[in-house]
Amino acid sequence: MEDDFKHLVRISRKDVDGNKTIEQALTEIKGVGISLSITMCRTLDLDSEAQIGYIADEDVLKIEEILENPQKFNIPNWMLNRREDYETGENIHLIESDLDMTLRDDLNRMKKTRSYKGRRHEAGLPVRGQRTKSTFRNSSSVGVKRS
Repeated sequence: MEDDFKHLVRISRKDVDGNKTIEQALTEIKGVGISLSITMCRTLDLDSEAQIGYIADEDVLKIEEILENPQKFNIPNWMLNRREDYETGENIHLIESDLDMTLRDDLNRMKKTRSYKGRRHEAGLPVRGQRTKSTFRNSSSVGVKRS
């Protein structure tokens, strides 16, 4: 059984550590949280506590297929990270670089339209209503340098 163990498993453009459990290894993929990871294990009838290094190649392909199109496998819409997309209006789930690019495009759109959130992002101030009287004074943190 040691011969089948893979120290690195490639899942959706990401190398994950083969010594981790399937549940924890899937959370290394940007855009996949613990609840989605557990749901994917239950959907595929995988033991979430097993090491991902022992997983079969067919199961890796099934995991990638779920990450591509979770609605096909009856993953609920509230688990998706891009509900009612701005451009398409569809419920989709993005991972890795696709997620980064979409978030960057959203910020740029807010800045371009000069929305309140966009102006706060431009100024480097808090966006979600936090107080600024005592925090967010300067962008660098203040500490004591030990010699």
